[in-house]
Amino acid sequence: MSSDVNGYGLWAMVMINTIIFVVFALSFTRPHTARDWRSVGAFSAFVIALFTEMYGFPLTIYFLSGWMGSRYPVTDPLSHDNGHLWDTLLGLGGNPHISPLHLLSNVAIFGGMVLLVLAWRVLHAAQREHRLALTGPYAYVRHPQYAAFVLVMIGFLLQWPTLITLVMFPILVTMYIRLAKREERDAMAEFGDAYRLYAQATPRFFPRRGRSDPALGGPPTARQI
Repeated sequence: MSSDVNGYGLWAMVMINTIIFVVFALSFTRPHTARDWRSVGAFSAFVIALFTEMYGFPLTIYFLSGWMGSRYPVTDPLSHDNGHLWDTLLGLGGNPHISPLHLLSNVAIFGGMVLLVLAWRVLHAAQREHRLALTGPYAYVRHPQYAAFVLVMIGFLLQWPTLITLVMFPILVTMYIRLAKREERDAMAEFGDAYRLYAQATPRFFPRRGRSDPALGGPPTARQI
């Protein structure tokens, strides 16, 4: 395959995009414990697998090329545009970079990145002041950073699904749920009723309608883990 025609074999693009997203994740999570590194490492593995197929070698398109060529009106199944599989499978046509799914994916990716930044700022301030994080994203969900990672991954899957990332996604979501539960057990053991009341008032990942009551989160001496 020619990178000039198909847009693949661009390993510099693989490295640049991977570094951008991994460094961004590291900058706004500041991992310290093995648990922190597992969460960022899992996200990094997803990003590496994604950009390797997006700009390096289109393994998914290669495997599906025969099937796509026989069932869908695509002149070149291995072209870069056809890497936007949802557009091809749904027959959306036109420029995939301005399709509704691509625009929605951009919103999800950008929203996840913004959520990660906002969550980190609130958590960092709360840890510095040795109090429970109750404002910003933490007023709506208990684990906004994990929710941010999942939102970014969903955005990428809407834009450029691959066999590897589609398999990785439920595995990573399950891992984040387990990490969140483990963090909650640790927080409950350390902070007792302060965290229990906060957990009762605030959903784990999906916000309820209306704002949770920060007053239920406990005294300002507690700290979100």
